Amino acid sequence: MKKSWLVIGSIILLVLILVFWGISKSNSLNLKDENIQAQLGQLNNVYQQRLDLIPNLVATVQGAATAERQTLEAVVNARARATGITLTPEALKDPQAFANFQQIQDQVSSAISRLLVSVEKYPDLKSQANFSTLMSQIEGMESRVRIERNRYNETVLEYNASLRVFPASLIAGMMGFEPYQYFQAAQGAENAPKVEFPGTESPAADPATAPPAPEGTNKGPARPAPAK
Repeated sequence: MKKSWLVIGSIILLVLILVFWGISKSNSLNLKDENIQAQLGQLNNVYQQRLDLIPNLVATVQGAATAERQTLEAVVNARARATGITLTPEALKDPQAFANFQQIQDQVSSAISRLLVSVEKYPDLKSQANFSTLMSQIEGMESRVRIERNRYNETVLEYNASLRVFPASLIAGMMGFEPYQYFQAAQGAENAPKVEFPGTESPAADPATAPPAPEGTNKGPARPAPAK
């Protein structure tokens, strides 16, 4: 009888250990999930701050560089697509929705980069104090976007790794925890934006205007030597 109680007690103790272990793992995953939500909020905040700066940048450039209409329109259109779109916790687990959001934000970054490159040919504009301040804010905001995205990826890496490690993966499967998506570098992000300015294209060589060949060089097909 005593032995039976001992066995029952051992089983109950084992069950309690498993229950407390499961609760501990579930709490750990929930805490990591909350860290992702907090980082997501910070990332959306930085994206919104960048969008808020764009109208001032466009208005400043438009007043001094009216020739850059296409570049300005590209920035305005990219901002319009991104305005009102925030990255939700549900989208973080949906590869297609996440990819669409990243593509829109990458278009904003690309349009801003092209605009900043294009104003290099306007020294009067660059010398304006308000534009210099605004450009510094935009460049700083682009840097903050990269930093916050990297922090988000680091937070997601810790969480996603926890979902795949046995035996914690059992708790994750039973409790419905799902992996989050990572931000990827935009295609071609390693290349500087190329902007062609009117009148700066390299003209093709024209044979009719080619400089004369120096003395001593062949100027045409060789002629046969005169007969002796």
